[in-house]
Amino acid sequence: MSWRIVWVAFVVAMFGWGVGFYGPAVYLPTLHRTHGWPISAISAAITAHYLASAALIAGLPEAYRRFGVGRITLLGAVLAGFGAIAWANAAEPWHLVPALMISGAGWAATSVAALNAIVAPWFDRERPKAISMAFNGASVGGVVFVPLWTMLIAGFELPAAALILGGAMTCIVCPLAWCFLRHEPPAASRHQVAPLARTVLLRQGRFVTISLAFALGLFAQIGLFAHLLARIGPDFGPSLAAAAISLVTLCAVLGRTVMARLLDERDRRVAAAANLAIQAAGSVFLAFGGGMAALAAGCVLFGLGVGNLISLPPLIAQREFRPADVGTVVALVTAINQAIFAFAPAIFGWLHDRTENYVAAFALAGAAQLLAAAIVLIGRRFS
Repeated sequence: MSWRIVWVAFVVAMFGWGVGFYGPAVYLPTLHRTHGWPISAISAAITAHYLASAALIAGLPEAYRRFGVGRITLLGAVLAGFGAIAWANAAEPWHLVPALMISGAGWAATSVAALNAIVAPWFDRERPKAISMAFNGASVGGVVFVPLWTMLIAGFELPAAALILGGAMTCIVCPLAWCFLRHEPPAASRHQVAPLARTVLLRQGRFVTISLAFALGLFAQIGLFAHLLARIGPDFGPSLAAAAISLVTLCAVLGRTVMARLLDERDRRVAAAANLAIQAAGSVFLAFGGGMAALAAGCVLFGLGVGNLISLPPLIAQREFRPADVGTVVALVTAINQAIFAFAPAIFGWLHDRTENYVAAFALAGAAQLLAAAIVLIGRRFS
């Protein structure tokens, strides 16, 4: 049963990221082109989508305890599907406000904290492998859904594309959640210990160093991702640039799979620092490199760390916190990370406009990743 749960989580991740994470990046140019709305206004709605989700993620542990993982996941799939349809059918800019509230709720129930809540209770020693496999669904979502969105929009326009993909998410994820996620793991009864209050966790050095390190790392990662196509496009051309984005996503799967096999009982904070250092090297290549070889190397190095940056926080939390507190820790870390990285695309864009190139923006990403590596290592004294 436990490995079936992993595959269900894989499907949830694939649709969750494909619709809730990559979807808004597709809506932006399409809504701008269709309605002529300012990119800044649509970007603000996307930021609000992530901020609304961050606020809801913090309350997921209580929702799971009250209603169960299965019901919340089922509801999240429905909201994500309807949210995509609401974005696609917005006729006025203010219509994006209810759309982002619906899509933000759906994304909250299918994001990192949700996947951890689905998988983690079923595993202990094999948790790195299980989480890696489940989170690979997020990377597959990027590989599959971005070109699928593009193809469907080109063939049927955005409203029909959203209806197809949002409907598919609801029709596939809801039955899986109802059939498999209603059951509690056999060991669930062992952990009936009252969790610590959020205020207590927020004051602990081990929590602060996890949260701050991965907030910086994801700020760099999301900002870089949002502008990567624009950075490499002039050197690669449109078709090769799109292939390079797919290469980054495939490297994320490879990096996460290798990390899961090597991690075992090794120090997870050291692994996180090494992962961030590899990404920093990739950011340097992308900031200062010229020509296809240097930029391709940057894409590979950056991509190898992409997947681990979302799967390592739950694994570190498993090692350093009581089982009763892990869900709350992961939800808080995810919410804080999301509240911070929501502003990254705008800040990177501002730096580009001020300097008329991407050197400063991508160098900022490298510096943030190195600082994050140092902070996560400092946290070893608290663990």
